[in-house]
Amino acid sequence: MTRSPDPFPAPLPDSLPPVERAPRMPGGFAAVGTSARIKASGRPDFALVVATGGPVPAAAVFTPNRFAAAPVRLSRSNLQATGGTPEACGYASAVIATSGSANAATGEAGDADQAAIGMAVAEAIGAQPAHVLHLSTGIIGTRLPLDKVQAAIRRVTDEGLEYTDYALGQAAVSLRTTDSTTKTASVAVRLPGASGGTVSATVTGIAKGVGMIHPRMATMLSIVLTDATASPSTLRALLRSAAAVTWDQLSVDGDTSTNDTVFVLASGAAGAASADDDPAARAALGAAIEAVARDLARQQARDGEGATALITCQVTGAADDADARAVARAVISSSLVKAAVHGRDANWGRIAGAAGNALVAEAAVLEAAGLDPEAAALRAGRPAAVDPARIRIAIAGHLAFDGPAGGPVGIDKAAARRAMDAEEVLIRVDLGLGDGTGEAFGCPLTEAYVKENAEYTT
Repeated sequence: MTRSPDPFPAPLPDSLPPVERAPRMPGGFAAVGTSARIKASGRPDFALVVATGGPVPAAAVFTPNRFAAAPVRLSRSNLQATGGTPEACGYASAVIATSGSANAATGEAGDADQAAIGMAVAEAIGAQPAHVLHLSTGIIGTRLPLDKVQAAIRRVTDEGLEYTDYALGQAAVSLRTTDSTTKTASVAVRLPGASGGTVSATVTGIAKGVGMIHPRMATMLSIVLTDATASPSTLRALLRSAAAVTWDQLSVDGDTSTNDTVFVLASGAAGAASADDDPAARAALGAAIEAVARDLARQQARDGEGATALITCQVTGAADDADARAVARAVISSSLVKAAVHGRDANWGRIAGAAGNALVAEAAVLEAAGLDPEAAALRAGRPAAVDPARIRIAIAGHLAFDGPAGGPVGIDKAAARRAMDAEEVLIRVDLGLGDGTGEAFGCPLTEAYVKENAEYTT
């Protein structure tokens, strides 16, 4: 007997504020995006974002890849120096981004290049080199053309940066490498005012990344700006929490990059109460950062190299949220699932196999998501609880496997194939074990992905 559509509840995060896919420049920042001619094509490859009032609180999450690039290592060192703690949070006056060369695996010469770029930015804007943060993306093992980057720094600072939405959008364009779309997301949020009442604040993000993307933070490059008020440590906590349920739930191809970085900077220009001291301000700012992060992650998955759709896996009924996120992440990371979605094949067996292999995230991610350190250490890397007799699987609105009812369900494969021919293919898994929920984002594995990466440097 054929049973469809499926009756699963959808655990969508509808409590998050609405997102506009547009760059909205928060108060206290200016930006520029242009070409420094790093790319032979002449396409935009240079961006600079400046805090106009001097150093502002900043925080980051970085790749754990042991081949971490020169910009990652220098930015981490700068944040630690200006924040006075081992955590990746401190103060920043600018973020410089270059596209076309990763400046990874370039040895001492690459480190010297990145330091010289930081010095050039600092001199141009009247800041300290330690207050400059760095992003680079492109081919690993190639050095940045230092003379071209330094010339671009002098040119854009002489001409002047702009305080406009357009300028921030151009900075987003300049981040791109193999991206086919520019990725921006903004949230307008009401926050308690520092002098009473409420004020309007903006949280906006720009990002790049469509390949070499896999959980373990950050999975791409992004700059998040806000005119809300928060200390470096609060920004770090809010960013880590948001990343754990968004970017750490994103996979395109199973490879974590050498350059993955997300920065968040807060100018305080909106006049809001500090998120450090006001629980309502902290909750609202945290929700806005998560909403921006989630939307950017979804854009990145949909634009994955060779992608023909966005794959979303929503998991309900898990023993807890950590298990739910683990199962969702395992499903969207599976090459077999990704290939089946590309072929519009409602092959529930691939999903069941991926769910049965799911492992809970590493301890740092679990802590960021809210577990205490002791519990996180005990849970990290362990198999998620999955009972084949309780699991239920639905693909694009069609129930395909019902463990409590005996297993496979007679699915209308033709109807399911038609339903999978969509911009977003939703896979829903109910584990029947508790109240835990989670989601993850991925994309199909296609011939175009193989071709693009087979010829990436040639």
